[in-house]
Amino acid sequence: MITLHAHHGLLAAARAYAATDAFTKPYKQHRPMVERSIAWLVRGSRRLRYRGTDRNQLWLGHRAAVINLKRLVNLGLTHGPDGWAIA
Repeated sequence: MITLHAHHGLLAAARAYAATDAFTKPYKQHRPMVERSIAWLVRGSRRLRYRGTDRNQLWLGHRAAVINLKRLVNLGLTHGPDGWAIA
C-alpha cells in the first residue's frame, strides 16, 4: 500500500513550475548572490563567540550589517549633494 503525503499535489505542482522558464531564469539570476552572501556570513564564524543569545544575536546583526555595507560599497554606493546613491 502506498500512502501519499498530504501535500503531494502541491509539491508536484511546485516541481512542474520549477521546470518552466518563468521560474528558471530569475532563479539562476539571484541564486548565486544568495549563496555567496551566506558563504560570507559563515566564513570564519561557524561557532558562536559568546555565551547567551542576546550577545550572539547582536554579533550576528553587526556581521550582517557589515556584509550588506561592503556589498553596497562594491556596487558603487556614494554620497552626493542629494544624499546616498548607487552609481
